[in-house]
Amino acid sequence: MTGSALDDDGSRMRHVECIAGSAMHRLAYREWGDADNPRVVICAHALTRTGRDFGPLARALAPRWRVVAPDMPGRGESDRLRDPMLYQIPTYVVDAVTLIARLDVERVAWVGISLGALMGMVLAALERTPITRMAVSDAGPVLARAALERIAGYLGVTTSFPSREAAHAAIRAISEPFGPHSDAEWDFLVDNVIVPRGDGTFTLHYDPALAVPFRASLATPGDVDLWSTWDKIRVPTLVIRGERSDLLPAQVAEQMTRRGPHAELVTLPGVGHAPTLVPAAQIDLVRAFLERD
Repeated sequence: MTGSALDDDGSRMRHVECIAGSAMHRLAYREWGDADNPRVVICAHALTRTGRDFGPLARALAPRWRVVAPDMPGRGESDRLRDPMLYQIPTYVVDAVTLIARLDVERVAWVGISLGALMGMVLAALERTPITRMAVSDAGPVLARAALERIAGYLGVTTSFPSREAAHAAIRAISEPFGPHSDAEWDFLVDNVIVPRGDGTFTLHYDPALAVPFRASLATPGDVDLWSTWDKIRVPTLVIRGERSDLLPAQVAEQMTRRGPHAELVTLPGVGHAPTLVPAAQIDLVRAFLERD
């Protein structure tokens, strides 16, 4: 474990060594709140995002929770993987189990956005799962093909920008489905995923090779069906869906309330894929759900 100096968002940056394939890699994570608090919530980010996204939510939860937000491999402060085909959910779930062991707790709550939601679903479906309560943002047991193709259209394609202003314009345009945010929230969301190069240009924080397994998965026609996973989940679950989501169809979200954990469903008007859990109203939703524990 690294030291616990505070980052500029009030978190402590740490890391744990994980294994994927035949090599080790460093998984970086941020932690807010009392490091000895046994009430732990893990926050897992979306496909091309970082754990820093959870800063506003973490600060709201930190008085009562120890909040942990990893950068999954190939993103942010974590190592990139030698084999790009390992950038898939089984790797991320194994890393999550290693992280939980490092935290020295047996039970955690889980908050996941998109990819992070899928990770939580897989982990919650396991026998003897460590997850006790789970909030998922805009992902479920059916992933719509059209949305996956839309994401594949930009994933790893444009990773360099001539200026901060150009980066902000491009990323805000791609991220329009996130829905309404203030200018300050947009600045926060964009600055979380761009890295200055020192010559005035900017690049994205993630390994462009994330696109390799993602595009390979599209060789299988049709939507992705994960109902067999969802139906094994028994922990209390909140589903937060964007009304305009193209990844989680409305009819699938409704079925999620009747199958598996019989989830509670909240649909956010004017929001697409995926609710960021940055606006205050979305933070309040998650906090209220977690505090029922």
